[in-house]
Amino acid sequence: MRNLINFLIKYNYWLVFLGLELICFVLMFRFNRYQGSVFFTSVNELAASVYETTSSVSSYFNLRSENEKLMDRNIQLQAELAGLKTIVAELGKDTVSLLPSQYQTFKARVINNSINKDDNYITLDKGAEDGIAPDMGVIGAGGVVGIVYLVSENRSLVVSVLNSKASISCKVRGSNYFGNLKWTGGDSKVATLFDMPNHAEVAEGDTIVTSGFSSVFPEGLPVGTVKSVANNNDGLSYIVKVDLSTDFGNISDVRVFRNNMGEEQTNLEETVKGK
Repeated sequence: MRNLINFLIKYNYWLVFLGLELICFVLMFRFNRYQGSVFFTSVNELAASVYETTSSVSSYFNLRSENEKLMDRNIQLQAELAGLKTIVAELGKDTVSLLPSQYQTFKARVINNSINKDDNYITLDKGAEDGIAPDMGVIGAGGVVGIVYLVSENRSLVVSVLNSKASISCKVRGSNYFGNLKWTGGDSKVATLFDMPNHAEVAEGDTIVTSGFSSVFPEGLPVGTVKSVANNNDGLSYIVKVDLSTDFGNISDVRVFRNNMGEEQTNLEETVKGK
């Protein structure tokens, strides 16, 4: 209290001066229209500038949320595209269905990734606690990313498409001819589609999608576009170079697919193989 009194005594002239100045300004802006108009205009401009800056900062921090929404919308559109059927000749129209109900999706984020090795892996920030399990498909905003290989409680290891162990059944969109997509090393933007029959119609620029012939990926998810087509040495098939739709050097948010009927399909197929 004594310090406050000493402060008021020491600076009493300045305090009186500031008080009188404040009174003068109030009287001037309140009872003079021109000065009052200038004052309030300046205050409004300053407030608008502050609000604009605040809005910009808020928008910046909301970018991740908006990207998440965009990612979900992109996945939804891919799911709808996956359900497109071939033209029914008798009816002369397409039939459209959404992603089959047995597929469930989970959000995940890439926390480690490689593209320069012979066998590349991707680590996700979700694991068994979040419902992730081995042999689940992984897709990003651009298309197919890989297949879950190992799972811990809170992390997952994904075999990337850029891995010699990866083999994904794919086809040309609008056709039922299929082959196996593999990465043979080198360019991280290009993979090779093997075993495509040489009587299939394949041309540069055609879209390559998942065939749906496995329990991992539904039919029609984007994989890439045909870069080139060449005859295989066996004389029975093509070797198709594919420009991958996923930029593996720039993956952040992904979605993991669980086929709730996949185990049933796998067990049935394994039973046949054992005979």
